[in-house]
Amino acid sequence: MTGYRIRGRRLWPAVALIALCALLGGCTGAHGRAAPGTSSSSAAVPAYGRTDVNPRPRGELRQGGTLTLPIYQWLTQFNYYQADGTLDDVFTVVSMLEPRLFTRDAEGAPRRAPDYLRSASVTSTTPQTVTYRLNPEARWSDGKPLGWRDFAAQWRALGTGDARYRIADPSGYEDIASVRQGADAHEVKVTFKRPFAEWQRLFTPLYPAAGFGNPADFNTGWQGKAPITAGAFRIGSLDDTGQTLTLVPDPAWWGTHPRLDRVVFRTLDPTTAVQAFLNGEIDAVNAASADLYDRLKHAGDTDIRTGSAWDDVQVALNGAAGPLADVQVRRAVLRAIDRHALAEVAGTGLPVGVPLLGNHFFMTNQPGYADNSAALGTYDLKAAERILDEQGWHRTGTSGTRSKNGQELRLRFVLSQSTNRLGLDLSQLIQQMLQRAGIAVEIQKVPADDYLPKYLNRGNFDLAIFRFRGLTYPSTLYPVYRRPRDGQFYENYGRISSPAIDALLSRAVHTLDAGRRNQLYNQADRLIWQLGHDVLLYQRPQVLAVRKGLANYGVPGLGDIDFTAVGWPR
Repeated sequence: MTGYRIRGRRLWPAVALIALCALLGGCTGAHGRAAPGTSSSSAAVPAYGRTDVNPRPRGELRQGGTLTLPIYQWLTQFNYYQADGTLDDVFTVVSMLEPRLFTRDAEGAPRRAPDYLRSASVTSTTPQTVTYRLNPEARWSDGKPLGWRDFAAQWRALGTGDARYRIADPSGYEDIASVRQGADAHEVKVTFKRPFAEWQRLFTPLYPAAGFGNPADFNTGWQGKAPITAGAFRIGSLDDTGQTLTLVPDPAWWGTHPRLDRVVFRTLDPTTAVQAFLNGEIDAVNAASADLYDRLKHAGDTDIRTGSAWDDVQVALNGAAGPLADVQVRRAVLRAIDRHALAEVAGTGLPVGVPLLGNHFFMTNQPGYADNSAALGTYDLKAAERILDEQGWHRTGTSGTRSKNGQELRLRFVLSQSTNRLGLDLSQLIQQMLQRAGIAVEIQKVPADDYLPKYLNRGNFDLAIFRFRGLTYPSTLYPVYRRPRDGQFYENYGRISSPAIDALLSRAVHTLDAGRRNQLYNQADRLIWQLGHDVLLYQRPQVLAVRKGLANYGVPGLGDIDFTAVGWPR
């Protein structure tokens, strides 16, 4: 499937990486059942934080060479914080171009990036104040040093409630009371109105004040370009026609010089990407489905790399209008879908396990995980039919489709055109499952570049399947489940929430004790299941085909790839 949402970011910052991600891969296999939280196949689930990147010291790698990678939709917005830019591919590229104050290790823990930060810590708790000591060598491509004004501009855009900025996630930023200069031009003091536990995820990536100074710059100034950068790489070429982006080392970079001469991102649909890899045209491709794994596992000049990441697959339900505005109908949809069977389809034939998910905030092998799905996560066709009967949706005619007051119970399942075989298989299986309950489902494919801005962001769907990836900070999921207000839906595409969920998530993001914080997230998760926010499916496996010998690249666990260290052996 395709439709990145990193929260990939994203990924971790705001949307985190909310990041929406493409579900790559095909599927084979029969329906099956598994105990909640266990793998749907015989293979084991990788341990928490397991990596597979072929680690090599820089000295063993040659200077030079090209790395060519696929992306699955063309990047039209390089502002990751703008509502149309919260994609996993955007985060990957922007993290090479703009300051990333903290990176994450294999278990998702933040690590200060010394190229940008000499230090960063909480220097006061009443009120919470974070003092950042910037690297004096760090400069934007316009020659200006990084400074407090950059932090302040980002805070004003994301955290002050100005609706003219089309943002994806205000969490964390909305808790800031002030941003000011510290002891000198290289020190920044950020003071919070109330404690914010995961402050390390803020200002990563950091954008320049010169590009965030007003709503027009924020919303449109980064469309199709990155006008100001401060990373190890810069844009070498950007071909809108061929949809190819080339990054090259920035000669003004003050840190460790990248080993590669260039990193090329080619826009390819999943099927074309696999063939391009087999033809030697690209250097890595997803292999996280049985048919792809079978094609790639014995390919020449290929390593299969596996590991563990924060990566879920889910079906969003649109509760803003139509039949799914009724919570009981949403609950019927959940009961009518056999999640175990779908996870079995995704996992059969893979070298790693595919566990069913019972939690929206934590992966099955992550501290804090609890299965909160209860009855709504369990397939029960009779229960689904009973709910629909009680709500007045009855079967009529020969089609078996239910209707109420002359309206058929018909849902529109929107897919990106770049959705591949697995995404289509899962969607068609869901279509068949719902039809058995008397719910008609029409599958509609839409252009990949329109999927986020014209469909998900506008609530222009009934059902939509996608991934959230890299959300190792639970607070990055707050915008996915918080209540829309003042025309801002955050990343809650289905516009489904409640005051109780909002209150619990607000308490969680402001609770400093990790144990208590996890309890609050689990309390909120139980309500999210009861509200029928979405159909959470499974923890997506990490299986990547990589060109043999490529070092420091592959599956980084819950961490980040350091592209300055990626390279080819001598």
